[in-house]
Amino acid sequence: MAEKKIKVTLVKSVIGTKRDHRATISGLGLRKLNSSALLEDTSAVRGMIKKVNYLLKVEG
Repeated sequence: MAEKKIKVTLVKSVIGTKRDHRATISGLGLRKLNSSALLEDTSAVRGMIKKVNYLLKVEG
């Protein structure tokens, strides 16, 4: 059975954000503006996305 994936893209700069929000972005595997990552749909990943949702675009 294929696992569900979520594509997240960094659409807003992390300059001026809190240190833990920047750490969350790097934890999601995002580096530069408009970089994307394909992540497994787990509750931990969803919590990270919810924390920094104002910086991201989420698909899937």
